[in-house]
Amino acid sequence: MRHWTSAAAPLALALLATGCTSSAGAEPKAAPSTSASASAARPVARVCANPAAGPAQAPAGAVTVDPAKVGDLAAKTKSNPPNTTFWLRPGKHRLDPDRYAQVIPKKGDRYLGAPGAVLDGGKKNQYAFSGSARDVTIGYLTVQRFMAPPDEGVVNHDSADGWVIEHATIQNNSGAGLMAGAGQQVRANCLRDNGQYGMNAYKATGRITNLVVEGNEIVGNNTGDWERRRKGCGCTGGIKFWAVNGADVRGNWVHDNRGTGLWADTNNNDFRIENNVIEANDGAALIYEISYNAVIRNNTIRRNNWVEGRRAAKSGDNFPFATVYVSESGGEPRIRARTDKIEIYRNVLENNWSGITLWENADRFCNSPANTSSGDCTLLVGSTQRCAKPAIAKAPLYSDCRWKTQRVDIHDNRFVLDKSVVKCTEKCDRMALLANYGTYPDWSPYKGERVAGAITTGQHNRWHHNVYIGPWKFVAQDTNQVLDFGQWQGAPYQQDAGSTLDPQAGG
Repeated sequence: MRHWTSAAAPLALALLATGCTSSAGAEPKAAPSTSASASAARPVARVCANPAAGPAQAPAGAVTVDPAKVGDLAAKTKSNPPNTTFWLRPGKHRLDPDRYAQVIPKKGDRYLGAPGAVLDGGKKNQYAFSGSARDVTIGYLTVQRFMAPPDEGVVNHDSADGWVIEHATIQNNSGAGLMAGAGQQVRANCLRDNGQYGMNAYKATGRITNLVVEGNEIVGNNTGDWERRRKGCGCTGGIKFWAVNGADVRGNWVHDNRGTGLWADTNNNDFRIENNVIEANDGAALIYEISYNAVIRNNTIRRNNWVEGRRAAKSGDNFPFATVYVSESGGEPRIRARTDKIEIYRNVLENNWSGITLWENADRFCNSPANTSSGDCTLLVGSTQRCAKPAIAKAPLYSDCRWKTQRVDIHDNRFVLDKSVVKCTEKCDRMALLANYGTYPDWSPYKGERVAGAITTGQHNRWHHNVYIGPWKFVAQDTNQVLDFGQWQGAPYQQDAGSTLDPQAGG
C-alpha cells in the first residue's frame, strides 16, 4: 500500500563475503566506511550463482525417487510413513499431468535433491509441496515452473509450521515461490524470478511466529508486474510479510526485484532486519507498514527505488518516495517484543532515490473506509467495531485505534547521494517526516493537522548522529515544507542533533 492508498536443524549456511554491483549475479562492491559508525561491506549471499550441492548418493535409510517415473515423488510420499527421508536422483522429476497434482508430505518428512535434481511443474501443476504436516525439510532441490494462482505459493502452499527450506532454488514459478509458517527457517536459498513474490509470509488462520530468513539470494521476483495489473494492490515484493510476530531477516542479498525488496505489511511485530545487502530494486528497499517494533541495522542499501521514484516524480507527485519507508508503524511498549521502538541504525544508504520517510496517513485507522487493510484493526484494539463514534473520539480509543508512526529512532547511519549517479535533478534527495491533512471519513476524529502535528513533534520520532554526504533536503509535516539542514535542525523540528552534512562531497 502506497501513501495515496488509504491502505528441524539447518544445514550448513554458505556465504561469501565480497563486494557488489547492481546487476543480477554480479560481484558486489564494498560500501564506503563511515565516521557515523554505520556498517561497511556486508556479506553477500551469492546463492544463485553458487548453489550448494546435495548428497551424491542416497543417505542411509532414504527412499530413492526416480525422475523417469512420472508422479514417483508424490506416490512414494503417500505410501511411506512420517519422518521418511526421500532422495531425488539427478534429473527432471515431474508430477502427474493434472493441475492439482502435488506432493503432500507427512510430519517430519525430508526431501533432499542430488546434484542436478529438479522438480518441474511443467507450467501445468499449481503446487509442489502442500498440506498441513509439520517439520518438513526441503533441501538441495530446484523447484520450478509451477503455476500457483495470485497470492498463493508453490512450496509449503498451506503455510504449515516448522518447515526448513535450505539450499534450494525456487524459480520461474507463478504466484509466490514459497509460503511461510510459524517457526519456519528459510536459509541459503535462491528465490529467483517468481511471478509475484519470492516468499509470501502469510497464514490464512493464526499468526506466523519465529520466522528466520537467513543467507538467501532474493532476486528478480514479481515478473508478473502485479502492481501495474492491480493498481495500488500492495501485493508484490521480494518478500512480503503479513501479521508475522517475531522475524529475523539477516544476511540476505535482496536485489533486482521488480518493486519493493522487503515489505512488512499489516500488524507485523518484533522484526530484526540486519546485515543484509538490499540493492537495485525497482521500488523501495524496505517498507514497514501498519506494524510495530523493529530493529533495522547494519544493512547496506544502495541504488533502490530508481524506477518507481523516478516514475512518480515525472508524474508530478510531490510525495517524498523513499528507499526506507515507514508507514503508520512505530514502537509500542504495550506489545511484547525485543524492542519497544523502531530503531534504524548503522546502515549505509548510498545513491538511492531519497532516504527515509516516516509517514502517517491521517485518514487510515481501524474501521476507516480509507484503510486498505480492511477488516484489520490495531493490535491494541483488535475489533474494528470498537473504533466507531462516539467512543473513538475519547481515550483510550482515540490513540489506540490508529497505527501510529511513533518512537522511531534513526541514528548513526551514513546517507550518500550523488545525483549524477542516480541521474536526477530533484525529488530524489529527501528525508521526510510528515502526514496528510485529515479529511475522511466525516466522523473521523483525526481531521485537519492533528496527525501531522503529532508525527512531527509529538510522537518521539528522532534523527540524530547521522552522516549526510550530498545535497540532501528535508521534508517536515507536509509535502510542501522542504527544509535545508539548518531548518531541519532548528525549532520546531530539532532533528539530527550531532549529525553532519557535506553537500558537495556526494557530487
